Amino acid sequence: MLLKNGIIHDAVNPKPYEADISIQDGKIAAIGQGLQPAPGEEVIDLTGRAVYPGFVDAHSHLGLDNYGMGFEGHDYNEMGDIVSAQLRGIDGFNPQDKSISMALHGGVTCVGTGPGSANVIGGTFFAVKTYGNCVDDMVVRDPVAMKCAFGENPKRCYREKGDSARMTTAAKLRDMLFQAREYLERKEAAGDDALKRPKFDMKMEALIPVLKGEMPLKAHAHRADDICTALRIAKEFGVKITIEHCTEGHLIVDELVRANVPVAVGPTLTNASKIELVNKTFETPGILAKAGLQVSIITDHSVIPEQYLSLCAGLAVKAGMDPFAALQAITINPAKHLGIDGRVGSLEAGKDADIVVAGGDPMVSDTNILAVFLNGQNVVG
Repeated sequence: MLLKNGIIHDAVNPKPYEADISIQDGKIAAIGQGLQPAPGEEVIDLTGRAVYPGFVDAHSHLGLDNYGMGFEGHDYNEMGDIVSAQLRGIDGFNPQDKSISMALHGGVTCVGTGPGSANVIGGTFFAVKTYGNCVDDMVVRDPVAMKCAFGENPKRCYREKGDSARMTTAAKLRDMLFQAREYLERKEAAGDDALKRPKFDMKMEALIPVLKGEMPLKAHAHRADDICTALRIAKEFGVKITIEHCTEGHLIVDELVRANVPVAVGPTLTNASKIELVNKTFETPGILAKAGLQVSIITDHSVIPEQYLSLCAGLAVKAGMDPFAALQAITINPAKHLGIDGRVGSLEAGKDADIVVAGGDPMVSDTNILAVFLNGQNVVG
């Protein structure tokens, strides 16, 4: 397939340019001017159309909070185990959730999705495309991170079950990391001697990739002090971490810059439903991006419906964010955040042919998404 004469916004170069995109075997084979089709190859004329990478959301619960179902479709929070590292988001994902098709029609082609923030440790997130019938065929990477949570949610959900203070939340996370580190040390010291190995523990096994630096903690933290606690614990154990929500990140810019961690900002297009959200503003992603941080803008679907991801980026621009930085915040930066930037997040040769064609700037509310290509297949338009 050959897409001709589009205006390319590749999320790499700040200035758009006119070019053709050659798609072969679901990948971008080449981008350039004057590309010629092979005999019999399908050619689509995109003259005057804006062409973008498929949008990526670094933090969502898409597929785990099913549209219009209520309790029967709420599969993102385990409410009976405050430390549930053994849970895997992939096991709760429903490809037939109507929200997934809505996201695709909004230009969102890949999301990081997984457990909510009821638990101190909630289980693993994974990265998934937004088109398919079986999740195993849609996965880009599993797992991508281990969810953990600070602030109001764990103490609210477990205040009758032994967690009524922020100190308790931090202590429970530390305790699990200490246990997992000791478990790993004993396991490695035992080598091939089965009699010396610790008894198999699914929670401990799930935390080993975190301790080995193979995936980060994905830390739900809104308030500035909770963000600092998350950074403190990550430093104590020498593990990677990403800050999710980062609502008061604009209040501790210097601290975040020193830590140099990826941040995912949002959901901002909502009411301040609890006290830790009172300082939220669409200015936050622009402030943090200007400071040099890797910033993603997120919906936290279903808090904000997934299809409005690009609108959230537009509102950040309205609040002062550089437009190119906002584009990167819903494309290449979330792809880096999830560790999948080798496949998605920008229009470059060798990457998956996940492409959005728009009638203008998709960060403007009245712009229509005209077509979406996922793995080189025209799935919308």
